[in-house]
Amino acid sequence: MIHHQKQYRPIAVDLFAGAGGMTLGFEQAGFDVLASVEIDPIHCAIHQFNFPFWNVLCKSIIDTTGDEIRKRSAIGEQEIDVVFGGPPCQGFSIIGKRSLDDERNTLVYHYIRLVLELQPKFFVLENVKGMTIGQHQKFIIEIINKFEDNGYQVCHDYRVLNASEYGVPQNRQRLFLMGCRSDLKLPNYPAKITKSATIKTSKLAQELPLCPTVWEAIQDLPIIENYPELYEKDWIIADFGKSSDYVKKICADFLSDNYSYQRHYDSRILTSSLRTKHTPESVQRFADTPNGKTEPISRFYKLHPNGICNTLRAGTASNRGSFTSPRPIHPFIPRCITVREAARLHSYPDWFRFHTTKWHGFRQIGNSVPPLLAKAIASEIMNALEIKPEPTKFIKNLGNTDLLKFDMRKATKYFNVNSNVIEPRKRKLSLSKSNIEHL
Repeated sequence: MIHHQKQYRPIAVDLFAGAGGMTLGFEQAGFDVLASVEIDPIHCAIHQFNFPFWNVLCKSIIDTTGDEIRKRSAIGEQEIDVVFGGPPCQGFSIIGKRSLDDERNTLVYHYIRLVLELQPKFFVLENVKGMTIGQHQKFIIEIINKFEDNGYQVCHDYRVLNASEYGVPQNRQRLFLMGCRSDLKLPNYPAKITKSATIKTSKLAQELPLCPTVWEAIQDLPIIENYPELYEKDWIIADFGKSSDYVKKICADFLSDNYSYQRHYDSRILTSSLRTKHTPESVQRFADTPNGKTEPISRFYKLHPNGICNTLRAGTASNRGSFTSPRPIHPFIPRCITVREAARLHSYPDWFRFHTTKWHGFRQIGNSVPPLLAKAIASEIMNALEIKPEPTKFIKNLGNTDLLKFDMRKATKYFNVNSNVIEPRKRKLSLSKSNIEHL
């Protein structure tokens, strides 16, 4: 039975924090994410702008200890309720060796190490759907065994969740592995709350309401073509249209099931909307492409107003060529969507801001877990903790807008880290069998 505890917000830690999609989702469920760890200084700057009242550690988790996370945040000696994060898995080498010994999976190894050092009540590991396919499942079993050998129990019936089934207008599938200390009860996976008209669902799910559409997500946004200033900067004071129920849900901090801190911000400001200069040929091709189809030259997908968005992807980092992932085409205007339109399709509220350059902004969205999906997971952890969260009355300030504009040189100087933290970012680390066994 859930009991009522006033003035108590459970404590969380975000590893691989990025801009903060999971941090925001857990905050919305009622957690205080007192510490976040992120290697990319530009992502750290965006995280600090949106969550200036908590601590972000700008460093690789390879070089981080549980003790440092406690000391460099407000956690101190307090018991941690949940650690969450999505360690990138560059390789799932299975044949002939254990995957945790593979240097490409070093970050998964260190995720496990930090969970065991921090000893939270619960943990959530998020990853790509591909980890569940074929022989890669052996890697998941290896991870589960490592936790179970060290005092944790894990949901063996792990799930791949689609954001479109949790109120997000995007077809985005991710694996979530959840566990808890052996003295506690495992959390449930969140029940689906919406369905997509374009994705096959079970008979049970047929009764669910449809998830919001692309047009419901972006219909009220100002038309950027009316603002030439947006070629030079990413924000403008503009006139918004009538918001859909979906937009009211993601942008209103005061709804009954949203336990995040309200932010001071001017709702008349349209942010993250720097315009793109397309060639006349591209504009014509975009216009000629039917809704719901892929433009053959660019391979960009043209959004259908009554459908949902395809998976928003991050593109590659600077040490892998800085390639931009294909961005969807607006359903009615022959151009790619803006960062703000992508954020709406990812369930970010309008006060949440991203880097002023489009490349960084789209990477920050594409790399992140949609907040509404993270909130659904976090709410089940809250239920397992048997805590009923309280709405907050505090209104928090956002950070300094200079954080949104940092290039890598300024960001590394600000966080006092090595300027080569991302590039070359090639590091050999010996992960012998004895290293693993001593976890």
